[in-house]
Amino acid sequence: MNTPLPNKTTRKFFWTILVFMGVAIAPSGALAHDDDIKTNRTVLKFDVAEIGSRFFPDDEPLVDDLPAYGNSFITQGLIYPFGTLNESNGVLPDGTPEFPDKVIGRWTCFGWHVADAATAVTGPAVVTTQIYEFADTPGRVSFVTDGFELAFGDVGVPIQRAVTGGTGPYSKARGEARQTFLGFPNTSGGVNLRFTVNVK
Repeated sequence: MNTPLPNKTTRKFFWTILVFMGVAIAPSGALAHDDDIKTNRTVLKFDVAEIGSRFFPDDEPLVDDLPAYGNSFITQGLIYPFGTLNESNGVLPDGTPEFPDKVIGRWTCFGWHVADAATAVTGPAVVTTQIYEFADTPGRVSFVTDGFELAFGDVGVPIQRAVTGGTGPYSKARGEARQTFLGFPNTSGGVNLRFTVNVK
């Protein structure tokens, strides 16, 4: 399928096809969505729990042993149904899912610090690309956003990100994602995030 899902009938057909193809996806309704036929728009809602042990910054530059402006990094996490997470749950201290039966996807994030982690309290802290995967086979069902993320002091403050593309049903996806920082750290040492994504 080469276009975003335009209506509820097409969406139901797509998910039925994925099931028969053997794609491991969340149970029906786990990835919350709402389709607007008039605007050809789908609204997706989900939570992300970062796995703290998967965060790897570059060796330099550093300030007080923490990433400084220009430091690059990569990290990964788990995607859960919308409303699953609070400020500190989702991942156990050893990096495994706290709610394995609820995991609906995988999250990968990479980018650069645009503020010193040692002193950043509010405002943009990093600029990132995020990949959201919703199938066991990488690249089968996914989409991507780009934009800024806020510092740890901005709990509950939303920031907008651009939807820049995807694969499968989202191969021509464009739109806007609202990311809200729920808290840091979860029990693995990572951040928890909440997303509402308007996809055209």
